[in-house]
Amino acid sequence: MNILVTNDDGVESEGIRALAAALGERNEVWVVAPTKNRSGVSHALTMDEPLRFRMLGDRVFSCTGLPVDCTIVGSQGIMPNRPDVVVSGINKGANLGTDIIFSGTAGAACQASLDGTPAIAVSLVAEEAPFHWEPLARFVSENLETLMSLCARDVFVNVNAPSAASYRGARLTTVSRRSYRDTIVMREGPDGCKYSFFMGGEIETSGDGSSDWEAVRDGYVSVTRVRSQPEAASGVAAPSFRV
Repeated sequence: MNILVTNDDGVESEGIRALAAALGERNEVWVVAPTKNRSGVSHALTMDEPLRFRMLGDRVFSCTGLPVDCTIVGSQGIMPNRPDVVVSGINKGANLGTDIIFSGTAGAACQASLDGTPAIAVSLVAEEAPFHWEPLARFVSENLETLMSLCARDVFVNVNAPSAASYRGARLTTVSRRSYRDTIVMREGPDGCKYSFFMGGEIETSGDGSSDWEAVRDGYVSVTRVRSQPEAASGVAAPSFRV
C-alpha cells in the first residue's frame, strides 16, 4: 500500500517518525511535512507564494507550507501515484471534539477526504512526558484497513489515544464539546501600536457518554468519523427577506 504521512508538528517531530516507521514495516511510506511547527492552522493553505520542498531522506520531504499544502502537493506532485491513504500525525496533544476545527493535523486529513482519498488524523492526548508514541503508531498500523473502511468521500477518521504503554480497547465515538476559556491581554507598545498576547485557559470538556474525550479518559483509543463537507443548518422556518 502507498501511504502519504504528514502532520502539523513538523517533519522532525517524534510523532511522525514513530508513525512512519510503524507504517513502513509493511507499506511504502512517503513523508511530506512542514519544516516547522504549524499547529492550529486548521485548513489553511498557501496561495501567495511558491512552496519549497527539500528531500531529507528516502521518500522524506520537508515543505515550507502548511499541512494542507503537504497533502495536496504530496499526493499530486511528490508521489509518483496518488496515495491509497493519507495519515496525519502523530500529533503531540489532543485533537478532541472542538479541537478538530483548529487542528492542522485534522486539516491535512480533511483535505484528502474531500478528494475521495481515505484519510486518518492521529493524536496522542498528552501535554508533557512521557510520550508513548509507539503503542499508538502500532495501533494505526495494525488496524489500518479497518480504519480505512470507516472513511468515505467527505468523511475522515480522527483517532485519539492516551499516552500509555497499552490500552483497554478501542471505541467508535462521537464528538465532544470543548470550551477553552482563553483570554487576550492587550499592551501598548513603545512604537505606538497595540500588541495582543494569547493566554491559554483551563479547558472544559463535555460529552454525551459516547464521546471521544470520555473514551480517552477511560483508557481507550477513540475512533471518530468526521464529516469534512459543510452542510447547511436546518430546523428553522424560512423568514421573509426584503430585497
